[in-house]
Amino acid sequence: MSAAAATVATQTPASPCINVCRMDEQTGCCLGCFRTIEEIAVWSRASDDQRLRILLAVEHRRFEHDPEGCASGGDFRADCDR
Repeated sequence: MSAAAATVATQTPASPCINVCRMDEQTGCCLGCFRTIEEIAVWSRASDDQRLRILLAVEHRRFEHDPEGCASGGDFRADCDR
């Protein structure tokens, strides 16, 4: 394995937080990062595997919220016009 590949393989998954910290009462998810309050609370002490599972759940929620990515523009943030 190359040094670059080893670095990528050992990186901790980054938080999906985009500093739009508002909880949606209907879904129970943050309108910015699409995490639940439980996922937000556990993030700082979660293992890399747990973080990857949370990120997968986040991507599913983003897609459910906006399957076309803000009219195919690729921006999945909750503050889009649709």
